[in-house]
Amino acid sequence: MSVRTGALLIHGLGGTQFDLGSMHKVLQRAGVETHAVTLPGHGGQPEDLVTVSYEDWLDSVTASYRELAPQYDTFHVLGMCLGSLLALALCERVQHGTGAGNANGKLVTLAPPVFIDGWSTPWYRQLRHLVYWIPGMANRMKVEEDEPFGIKNAMVRAIVKAKFARGDNFHYRWVPLACIRQVDRLRKKVLTGAHRIACPTLVVHAREDELTSLKSAEFLQATLPDARVVVLENSYHMICVDNDREQVVNSVLEFFGYPPAPPRRVRGSDKS
Repeated sequence: MSVRTGALLIHGLGGTQFDLGSMHKVLQRAGVETHAVTLPGHGGQPEDLVTVSYEDWLDSVTASYRELAPQYDTFHVLGMCLGSLLALALCERVQHGTGAGNANGKLVTLAPPVFIDGWSTPWYRQLRHLVYWIPGMANRMKVEEDEPFGIKNAMVRAIVKAKFARGDNFHYRWVPLACIRQVDRLRKKVLTGAHRIACPTLVVHAREDELTSLKSAEFLQATLPDARVVVLENSYHMICVDNDREQVVNSVLEFFGYPPAPPRRVRGSDKS
């Protein structure tokens, strides 16, 4: 009887599976059956996020987990950005990797924004907590996606900019501030509950992440009982599509117990 391995992959805020780059294909080639989720409020228009709570996101990924995990001998959870916060909250909720959850599963968090304190966040970022209390204001205010789009690689950044200009449905151009409030509520949940996550955890984080500093990775390493950290030296926040994307996928493959992916051809602009 063959042994089945599966993985639940969770995208980032305002995003799609594009956020994860080649992760699905690489894991599938290694023999892992991957399952994508589309979080509530995503896949449509940014306005769809106004009324969505973090509980809606967490309930959605929990339902997927509880449906899928029993079908596999080993079932992993992997998240990018917001998806990594949800992955952490999910693994705490279901006690992933323990007798109460899935005995053989691991957790991967990619660029987890436990703290929103990266180098591109404005000095007035904390004022958003005051705006939250003004009735209706957070629903109307837009948080724009702007350059560098979380990407250090000049060629990839240009591709993303062109996609936005064409109106491609791969990532929202903006999200309502009300949605950021839900991210903040989820961050608080992770900060208070991370110590209850028992499964082996991999944290992959860029030193130059413009959204969330290495403080997030350091917190998880210090708080989780079984965590290892990989620090990337040539990427911004969107690590699955940036300069260090090969290191990201190979770190995940190694963590799951698979050999590295074959090297890709290097183009000149990838050296940026």
